[in-house]
Amino acid sequence: MDGQDTAERLRAIVAELSERFYERDDVVRTLVVTLLAGQHSLVLGPPGTAKSELARELTGRIEGASYWEILLSKFTAPTRMFGPIDVAALARGEYRQVYDGRATTAHVAFIDEIFKCSTAALNETLGYLNERIYHPENGGEPIRCPLIGAITASNELPAEEDAAAIYDRLLVRIEVGYLEDPANFAALVRSAVTRPAARSRTTVDLAALRHAVAEAVPAVDVPDAIVDAVCTLRAALRRRELVASDRRWRQAVGLLQASAYLDGRPEVAEADLSVLTHVLWNSPAERPTVEREVLHLVNPDAKEALDLADTIEELEAQLDAMAGQSREALSEWVIKKAHHQLAMAGKRLEKLRAEAAGAGRSTAAIDRVTGRQRAVRARVLTEALGMDASMVQDRL
Repeated sequence: MDGQDTAERLRAIVAELSERFYERDDVVRTLVVTLLAGQHSLVLGPPGTAKSELARELTGRIEGASYWEILLSKFTAPTRMFGPIDVAALARGEYRQVYDGRATTAHVAFIDEIFKCSTAALNETLGYLNERIYHPENGGEPIRCPLIGAITASNELPAEEDAAAIYDRLLVRIEVGYLEDPANFAALVRSAVTRPAARSRTTVDLAALRHAVAEAVPAVDVPDAIVDAVCTLRAALRRRELVASDRRWRQAVGLLQASAYLDGRPEVAEADLSVLTHVLWNSPAERPTVEREVLHLVNPDAKEALDLADTIEELEAQLDAMAGQSREALSEWVIKKAHHQLAMAGKRLEKLRAEAAGAGRSTAAIDRVTGRQRAVRARVLTEALGMDASMVQDRL
């Protein structure tokens, strides 16, 4: 399998998973880019947002890969993660661990509730993520682990200093939430009562993926113009008092190369810089600022979409503030203000998406804002005007 075929298969996997998991297009693509860069990712969001299901489905597409999954707690022992003691050998006076089926033999790992890692397992987990090594319990030679990348998940950011060390090693941080678009939510509900149609299931060989990570992705060229753009972005974020470490910036170059490789291009382009929106923030409160600075540099239509998002959020805040008012007052507000502004935002978002798609630019940010517009409009119609949900669905 050549590099072009590998990239084509990975693009097909991204498309298939994006169709299955609503409002997760950018999440799926970013997870694939992170694996191609040989890095680790964090999926941050509340329970019930398909974090683990998506990770399993993605890693299940890698033929021949050893997959390991665990849900951590404060009491998880290192041996449960990296290899339990061989009881039969212990009875013979031999101290030996069983590594098969554990982190030590995995090519791809999914670690749920990563920040609940026990103090006892912290150092081993850091060594596993940083250097792909495990130090056996008996003090023998370090074991080299074949890990390509880990997908981790959490419902919240680390509160303890020890877990912050792990957080720093997760290069890519992706926020997920509950479905925004009413149409997608309706489709989700229908899927619970209808038999799913047979889906295409593209796979990629482990050997081909490993070759892409080790050889093809690092060979992607990074033009001077991209280096200049990265320097400009760093300066812009510093003016906003958002500072990322030199190590994080350097590792991010591999993500840019992986993004270009996935799209089948021999060199990094400005569009690839969009992946940095998942790299350069520490807290979710910083993410919108990072996103605006990145998109200002590479994607003007997405930047305008984020400006429209501010208007939409303001309207939703006004709707919340009017809770308890009469139906007449709510209707007057809808007629005089909300309906017109939401309709205009919807039309502009449609035009922006068409322009971005026509120019080959990412529509992820525009699609996310469109989902918010539809969700707020649905709230306005049901809560302010008293329309039934079934009627609302037909009007969106």
